Amino acid sequence: MNTRLTAELSGAIGTSNMISMIVSLVCVALSWWALQNLKLDLVIRYPKSPQGRLLHLLLAIVLGHFVAGFLLDYLGWSGLIGRMF
Repeated sequence: MNTRLTAELSGAIGTSNMISMIVSLVCVALSWWALQNLKLDLVIRYPKSPQGRLLHLLLAIVLGHFVAGFLLDYLGWSGLIGRMF
C-alpha cells in the first residue's frame, strides 16, 4: 500500500510540475510577443544588436516568470477555497 501511495504522489507531483512548466513557457512567449511593441530604441542605442536582443529576451523571461507565478498562485489559492467550507 505504501508503494501505491508513493506512485500516486509521484504522478501528482509530476503532473503539477508539467503544468507549471507549460504555464511558464506560455507566459514567457506571451511576454515576448507583448514586448515586441515596446520601443527599445529610446533606451538602447542599438536595439537590433545581439545585446539588445538579449535584453529583450531577458525582459520577456522576467516578465513571464512573474506572470506565471501569479497565475499558478491564483490557481492554487482557488483550489483551496473548496476546502475552506
